[in-house]
Amino acid sequence: MTNMMEAAQVQLREMLLHALGTLVAEGKIPAEPIPSFKIEVPADKSHGDFATNIAMASAKTLRMPPRAIAELLCGAMQFEGTYFARAEIAGPGFLNFFLQKTWFTDTVKAVLHEGDAYGRSESGKGKRALVEFVSANPTGPMHVGNARGAALGDGIAALLEWTGWGVEREFYVNDAGNQIEKFATSLEVRYLQRCGQDITMPEDAYQGQDIVVHAEHFYEQHGDQYAGADSRERRDALVNFALPQNIEGLERDLRSYRVEYDHWFRESKLHADGSVADIVKQLTDRGYTYEQDGAVWFRAEQFGADKDFVLVRANGIPTYIVPDIAYHVDKLVTRRFDKAINVLGADHHGYVPRLKAALKALDVDTDKLDVVLMQMVILMRGGEVAKLSKRSGKAIGLVTLLEDIPLDAARFFFNMREANSHFEFDLDLAVEQSSQNPVYYVQYAHARICSILRNLKQEGLYEETDAPTALDTPQETELIRHLADFPAMLEAAARVYDPSRVTKYATELATLFHRFYDACSVKNAETPELCASRTALCRAAAQILRNAMSILKIDCPEKM
Repeated sequence: MTNMMEAAQVQLREMLLHALGTLVAEGKIPAEPIPSFKIEVPADKSHGDFATNIAMASAKTLRMPPRAIAELLCGAMQFEGTYFARAEIAGPGFLNFFLQKTWFTDTVKAVLHEGDAYGRSESGKGKRALVEFVSANPTGPMHVGNARGAALGDGIAALLEWTGWGVEREFYVNDAGNQIEKFATSLEVRYLQRCGQDITMPEDAYQGQDIVVHAEHFYEQHGDQYAGADSRERRDALVNFALPQNIEGLERDLRSYRVEYDHWFRESKLHADGSVADIVKQLTDRGYTYEQDGAVWFRAEQFGADKDFVLVRANGIPTYIVPDIAYHVDKLVTRRFDKAINVLGADHHGYVPRLKAALKALDVDTDKLDVVLMQMVILMRGGEVAKLSKRSGKAIGLVTLLEDIPLDAARFFFNMREANSHFEFDLDLAVEQSSQNPVYYVQYAHARICSILRNLKQEGLYEETDAPTALDTPQETELIRHLADFPAMLEAAARVYDPSRVTKYATELATLFHRFYDACSVKNAETPELCASRTALCRAAAQILRNAMSILKIDCPEKM
């Protein structure tokens, strides 16, 4: 796929090396290996479109002042037939390069030619990545942190797909362990209360209304037939009744949030097939465990963790981390993913080195495991912390959040900050139809372009051209440079797992389009050719807005 910034940078590097070769052949500089040098995009465009420090990097090797080297290079460079028009020397020897008009028009052509695929690359080389995110406790509804995790994880997966990875999305269902036992206890108490028994709910049990509802529905089907049953039988029946409904609800709610998973991996599978027990056995056989106070401990400090930790309690029950270790062995060894990316809450900060220590002890390549830690979200309304949905009066989780604000706003807002940043989500702003609302601002830019194109067609002025020309005003060139940045932005965002770069890019693109349109008339352009070229630029801007928003699964309406 086309990357015009990269194409120009590669061409410039070749031009510089060719000029150096010419200077060596003419005896103007010694034949010495040239140290590495940088080609960068200056923040101030008056300093050119690209700049290089080659003269300063070569000064010691060539035993010449940097400015003298820069002057020689300027004289030896061949610009004809390239994307570059000229070079200037700045300061002690920086070389600034200015692009020709052809680069700008070729950029617009590339966007229009590649359309929905513009920005895609093959840098991932088809390697397989598993992105695990949300993995909410199935014993209750999803909270706002899960809503952020869902938008973030889905955005990361999409970025990897756009950059050539084979991506699979996975939800890890914790359907075993302590939380399921607590779930069973909570259901059992509510059911027995419904059967008329005077029994108190433990303080550490799940107190939510959803538990009451499950117990009521179970009673409607079975009456009090389980009231006198063995506790284990009763608890199993209640969990087998309620848990599938909860998991089905998670799937349904996430699907309504435009999140589709390839796999729903159950923790219980790892217990049933012996994987959990095998982890303890492997670590013990390798000499990495010891017994203390009846418990089995892992020598985690030996593998870089801050302290050793318990694998199996004195009562014989494995701690929560053992199935997690087995799960990651399954990801990286059994299923052989090239990369496993986990999106976790920031409270898992201490958990990650312990998990990696155990994987190292099992000879699993921990470089293949990347963890994105996500900070908490604070919902704000009227300048104060919001705890209840305005519409339903319920605690705000994923479902109630989407009752209060548009889905597009939720997905955009949750990806406006890096994962490791605390985020205050302004519920009032999310529903505001003004330029202050960033998602509305971006969507309005796309709708505005569509309106411009419709009006041109109605007035007989619309002309599609694959060869735009004369796009050289500051507003046009600045907008086109930003279009050209899209592929590189996606590469960088995918590399650091940061979808917030996409929302930032889209917001900046909307701003640059408005600036261009306010300064450069399309309908009343001086010539039909210029009208067609500016129409092409409008189409290109709309295309990239759609591409950017599609990564975040946000709609780009044609009318607002």
